[in-house]
Amino acid sequence: MSYLLRVQLPDRPGSLGALAVALGSVGADILSLDVIERGAGFAVDDLVVDVAQGALPDTLITAAEKLADVRVDSIRPYSGILDTHRELELIDRVATAHDDRFQVLVDGAPRVLRVGWSTVVGMTDQGPAIIVGSSGAPESRPADMPWMPLTKPAVLDAEGDWVPKSWKDMDTTLAAAPLGSSGAVLVLGRPGGPDFRPSEIARLGYLAGIVATVLA
Repeated sequence: MSYLLRVQLPDRPGSLGALAVALGSVGADILSLDVIERGAGFAVDDLVVDVAQGALPDTLITAAEKLADVRVDSIRPYSGILDTHRELELIDRVATAHDDRFQVLVDGAPRVLRVGWSTVVGMTDQGPAIIVGSSGAPESRPADMPWMPLTKPAVLDAEGDWVPKSWKDMDTTLAAAPLGSSGAVLVLGRPGGPDFRPSEIARLGYLAGIVATVLA
């Protein structure tokens, strides 16, 4: 079974090696690594690790956080392996789709951007409305979206009055980016967190901008 760990660790030589040894001591094998963010003396990495069926994820957290200055931000089951070409592959699928390009986008965005679900929201005569959603997108929908129209990628207020109760109950973090000047917006939901980091918002913005050009 595989898990996706988001880990904050010191940005110095040997830190990742020490983490690999610590995870290996509880039977975990690192399959892939993606650097999410680097700051003053620290790095945030996403690691896909493989463990024996039935192994408890808490053992991974305990092993990692035994190391000085290492913190596990989140852990969740994961299928597949991270790769550096995932955005390009999604853009290619959107570009070559004959119809339902928005659906292709929302179906691929959760894996590419490591979220639980995604939707495209557009403006209608009755106001903002969800046009399409990915598998796993909530059935409950907001009656209002006061942040529309959106002009730049942003973290959305997950505690706002417009957010359905079921989303809040699942501690869903939210982010969105405009799809060009069309008025449509790509919305991401990450139930259980972690919070979106600035580098992730930037990546979302770049992806949405390129897709908007393709759709145009």
